[in-house]
Amino acid sequence: MIGLLSAPTNLGLRPPEAHGVPGTSKAPGALREAGLHMRLAARGAVDDGVILAGRYVDDHVPGSRRIRNQEAILDHARRLARRLDRILETGHAPLVLGGDCSLLVGTGLALRRRGRHGVVHIDGHTDFRHPGNDDACASLAGEDLAALVGLHWPAVSGLDGLAPYVDAADVVHIGCRSDDEHLGEVRRILGDTITADDVLRDAGNAAKRAQSVVDRADLAGYWLHVDVDVLDPFYLAAVDSPTPGGLSPDDLVGLLAALAPAALGAQITVFDPDLDPDGTQAKMLGDIIVAGLSDLGSWRA
Repeated sequence: MIGLLSAPTNLGLRPPEAHGVPGTSKAPGALREAGLHMRLAARGAVDDGVILAGRYVDDHVPGSRRIRNQEAILDHARRLARRLDRILETGHAPLVLGGDCSLLVGTGLALRRRGRHGVVHIDGHTDFRHPGNDDACASLAGEDLAALVGLHWPAVSGLDGLAPYVDAADVVHIGCRSDDEHLGEVRRILGDTITADDVLRDAGNAAKRAQSVVDRADLAGYWLHVDVDVLDPFYLAAVDSPTPGGLSPDDLVGLLAALAPAALGAQITVFDPDLDPDGTQAKMLGDIIVAGLSDLGSWRA
């Protein structure tokens, strides 16, 4: 049974403009308005509540070795981890509706507390900026995968002394473009790296490659992280960093449908309703979620 958890945060993103605030915190509400909760409830999903984030403040100081909104992000991560642990204890498969990619720290913390897990990181970018490859770390939504595997500053990568949240060898990245600046590094470090071009050539093989890394007997399960900018902006442009060369909705549905049944849970990130004034992209995203994730965690049934 799916447990729907809203996590309306925008804390990990840079401001869209001077004195502006990212709109990703509105995504769970926009998806509800587009009918997602009703459609999933008709398939047996339950509403497991909301984890509210703190106020967005553009408080980054260059050279400070601190990310933007750091205290609020880390507080949100701990509260998200506690809620996910409770949901998992009930036997539900959490489906977290974000929010930006900073959610991955809270998810990683929850997984680490429960043992050794895998993660499939589906994203149009590697999100692998970290202090070892960039002097300008500031926004966790572009650094979340690096933080997950222990490469960020200890305050971010090692909450409660639990670093790494997930071993790099137990992570698969899917969906970055072939010119991603950190592609070479993630290929060296992660269990597997599958570009958008790889998926477009053979989506079925991409799912099998991912499963071979994360669906193993020595792991306690795996999690799906889905940043919707993996889609080509021709189909969905209401994201912080739209990048051509991405997947079609059918490509993403096929990938999710193959991976979801054996997953512990999933999260959807970076949809920005401020960039979708008529709600059409929210409806399309709802269609993708229903088609691709309705069988999330069905192995437990």
